[in-house]
Amino acid sequence: MSLEHPIVAVTGSSGAGTSTVRNAFEAIFRRQAITPVYIQGDSFHRYTRAQMAAAIQSMQDQGRTISHFGPEGNLFDQLEALFREYAETGQGWRRLYLHNAEEVAEHGGSVAEGEFTPWEPLPDGTDVLFYEGLHGGVVTAEYDVAQHVDFLVGVTPIVNLEWIQKIHRDAAARGYTPEDTVETIKRRMDDYVEYITPQFSRTDINFQRVPLVDTSNPFVAREVPSADESLVVIRFGDATRTHMDFPYLLAMIQGAFMARPNTLVIPGGKLGFAMELILTPFISRLSRGERIRE
Repeated sequence: MSLEHPIVAVTGSSGAGTSTVRNAFEAIFRRQAITPVYIQGDSFHRYTRAQMAAAIQSMQDQGRTISHFGPEGNLFDQLEALFREYAETGQGWRRLYLHNAEEVAEHGGSVAEGEFTPWEPLPDGTDVLFYEGLHGGVVTAEYDVAQHVDFLVGVTPIVNLEWIQKIHRDAAARGYTPEDTVETIKRRMDDYVEYITPQFSRTDINFQRVPLVDTSNPFVAREVPSADESLVVIRFGDATRTHMDFPYLLAMIQGAFMARPNTLVIPGGKLGFAMELILTPFISRLSRGERIRE
């Protein structure tokens, strides 16, 4: 961890709501005149989209599996190296994964959809590295990405809601059938349990969306529960709990209540507002060179 070159990581599955957290951080960075460098977790996948499809088929032929959740599908070594180098020097290397035609057009069409841009050095003069992706707090027998992070935020819906969101998102964005997506969920389940879930025990703050409607069978749900049909459970780690003014948050966020001494529950529609209230003091501390986690 670094006081001079801090790293903020938001970890969670795609569609979990990490973009909402990024929007909150972007607003905080603007107000505090902080210059971030943004790192996209997908850019540390090992394979292009076509290569991954081939790898999945090859693994299946051998009776094995591979997914974007586990080490076989990612460059954990390069992600850890980036975090270490940035913490020490404020430098490093990044690339982008282009998800769709719109992103391809933004980069001049030189790289195809589902492929990576070339590696390039990080810009000079940044104040903080902001990572958003699947593995901001990952730890394996070989790699410990989490040790380099100064402030780790988790974003995760309960698992049935996560599956509903994935089924609907894959259908809308990629034309997958629900059956195709269910097979993907099953294929990557071991990696989810081994590498994704444990990260949420390492977070400094964890945001978990809980629907207030029936999601007992996520594979037949016709609609994704809305924010207003949800609560958000916010769990604070030991390092963050002691710095929170819970009476202030309860007064500011209508409908909020404490479920445990370290757990605040808010209406889902208040999430963006609550995030800015909660996260701003911690970014202020980092900008002053103070540690959040040991």
